[in-house]
Amino acid sequence: MAMVVAAMEREARTAGAFVTVSSTMAASERQLETVRLLRALRPRALVLTSSRFMANALDGRLLKELDSYEREGGRVVIVGETDMSFDAIGFDDYGAGCSAGAFVAETGHRRVAIFGGVPELRNMALRTTGFMAGLRAGGIDERDIRVVFCDVSRQGGFDAARRLAEEGMDGVEAVLAVNDAVAIGAMSGFRAAGVVVPEDVSVTGIDDIPLAGDVTPRLTTVALPLAQAGVEAIRFALEKAGTGKRLTLEGRLIVRESTRTRV
Repeated sequence: MAMVVAAMEREARTAGAFVTVSSTMAASERQLETVRLLRALRPRALVLTSSRFMANALDGRLLKELDSYEREGGRVVIVGETDMSFDAIGFDDYGAGCSAGAFVAETGHRRVAIFGGVPELRNMALRTTGFMAGLRAGGIDERDIRVVFCDVSRQGGFDAARRLAEEGMDGVEAVLAVNDAVAIGAMSGFRAAGVVVPEDVSVTGIDDIPLAGDVTPRLTTVALPLAQAGVEAIRFALEKAGTGKRLTLEGRLIVRESTRTRV
């Protein structure tokens, strides 16, 4: 999210606008409270960023608040999945998962673990579903795919990797992590347990955060155009009126040293 916000700030400066940021930690009640507070300050636009904004959230109270704000002349733009009628920018999380899963299958891995398959986080669930589809399309039997539920964080990845290593790896040759933070944590967990990446197990992520290219080994990942999302969000926000348009941004596989081909 920091990459999205940084791009928003740069783009806003070119248009003579100013960006302020408030973190709600994806808590619906806090999102509603923040929108109400910001409405009182009469900003030119509100850009909401989260994995999912649904019209029925909080019994429709958030939608009602945003509708009222637009009727008063404001602009609402959402970065993330939504069924609301505001302009929105999203990512092809399912496609990113498919790309990573297909790559792991194509490089000869036949027993795979997915780290962070959290059903309550819509974008992470879509990535997990995409992983499964890509792996199956590459000829991997579903019985050889293990979904490991863990916190979507570096610590969550670390703990999941340590548990898997303590169990003897169960034949797992590759780990697909729902984001780079989980993947980087997993690599640390494997290192602490004496499991070598990528010789013993390949690891991939999604997002391509800056740290992905700095860790050792450098992380194979699907790069999502996070900065582009920030730029487009500001462009949408500075337009005179919303039309309910949707923009979906696709990822790009970046192969680095955390994965290897198995024969």
